[in-house]
Amino acid sequence: MQLINPENAAPHFARNDSGQDDFGLPGWAYHDQDALEAERRRIFLKSWQLVCHVSDIPESGDWQSLLVMGESIVAIRGDDGRVRAFANVCRHRGARIVDGHSGCARKLVCPYHAWVYELDGRLSGLPMRGDYPALAPQEHSLVEYTVEIWRGFVFAAVERPPVSVAEMMAPHEEEIAPYRLEDMRAIGRVTTRPRPANWKNISDNYSDGLHIPVAHPGLKRLFGAKNYGVQAGEWVDRLGGPLVEAPDESPSERTYRQLLPHVDHLPADRQRVWFYYKLWPNTAFDIYPDQMDFMQLLPVGPNETMIREIAYAIPDSRREMRAARYLNWRINRQVSFEDSNLVERVQAGMASASFGQGPLGKSEVCLRRFAKRMRSIVPEMLEAQPPAPGWGRL
Repeated sequence: MQLINPENAAPHFARNDSGQDDFGLPGWAYHDQDALEAERRRIFLKSWQLVCHVSDIPESGDWQSLLVMGESIVAIRGDDGRVRAFANVCRHRGARIVDGHSGCARKLVCPYHAWVYELDGRLSGLPMRGDYPALAPQEHSLVEYTVEIWRGFVFAAVERPPVSVAEMMAPHEEEIAPYRLEDMRAIGRVTTRPRPANWKNISDNYSDGLHIPVAHPGLKRLFGAKNYGVQAGEWVDRLGGPLVEAPDESPSERTYRQLLPHVDHLPADRQRVWFYYKLWPNTAFDIYPDQMDFMQLLPVGPNETMIREIAYAIPDSRREMRAARYLNWRINRQVSFEDSNLVERVQAGMASASFGQGPLGKSEVCLRRFAKRMRSIVPEMLEAQPPAPGWGRL
C-alpha cells in the first residue's frame, strides 16, 4: 500500500501574487457569505444588469422588473416613449411599489400609503398632503438608475459602471450586427431556475472549453473535434463556432441541421454557427441562426444562484424555422441538465477542507482572466483563508 505524504495531501495555495495567475480562486470564495457581500457591494451594484428587451415594454406604462442581490429594479416606458429604470422602492416608508415580473400602469401607486408617482418617476400625489408641510415633492421622486439600451436590450445599473455595454461589446459588434437583435421579439417567457451553486462556479463552467468534449457529447458532435473556440476579451468571453455533420449525431441534432432554413439577413458563413458571449460579470448571450437567448446569473446565497433566461427571435412563421427552434431547445435542454450536474459536483468539492485552489492551464484563458479580475476587485481572495467574519461589509 502506498502511503501519502501529508505535505503533499495538504490543499495547494500559491504563496505570492505573481503566482496566482496560474491558479483559480480559493475554494472558500465559492461558499463564503462575506465574499458574497463583498461582491454585492463591489461588483453587482456597480455593473450592468439586463432587465428586458425594448420589445417587452412597447407601450407607455409597460414595465418589467428585476431583483438582483436585494435590489429591485423596474424598467418602464414613459409617456414620452423613453425607457427609464427606477428603484422599486417608495420614498415614504420604503415599500415595494410593483409586484411580479411585468405589468402596465398609468401611474405607479404605492400599495402601502398610496403615494403616487408618474411614469417619469416624479412624486405627483400623496394622501394628507398638508401633514407634510416641509416636503418638497421634487426631492422625493423615485430613485432613478443609469440605463443603457444596447441592440434593443435594456441594461440598468445602481451605480454607473466604468464602461458602457457598447464599449464592452465593441470587439464583437461587427460579428453580432447581422443578427438584428434589436428587431427580435420574445418567443417564450422569462424562466428562473435555482441552482445549488455559487454564481462564480456557474460562470466558470460557462466559459470553460475543456469540459465540452468530456461532459457534453451532444455539443462535441455538433462542433466536431476542433470547431469550439474560446476567446477571453477584456470584458467579454466569446465561445463557440461552426457546426458540423457527425455520423453519430442524435435525431434532434440531425433534424435541426437538416431543417434549419436559410436566414436571409445572415451572411453565408453564419448560417450554421453557434456563438456564446459572456459579459462581465453575470450575463451571457447565446446567439444562433434561428434565435438567441440570454442567461443571467443572480446570486441568492453563497451556495445558490437563480438562473434567469428567455429566448428571442426575428418573427418567422415558416414551419421549418418553428421546428428548428424547438429542436434547438431540446438540444440545449440536455446541455443544461449536464451542466447542472457538473456545477453541483464542483460546488460540493470546493467546500472540502482538502481543496485549496486548482491550477489553470494556459488554454483556460477565460477562467484565468475572470479570476484575475475578481482578485483585483476583491483582493481578499488572494489569501488562502477568508479574513475574520464581517470583512465583506467593510
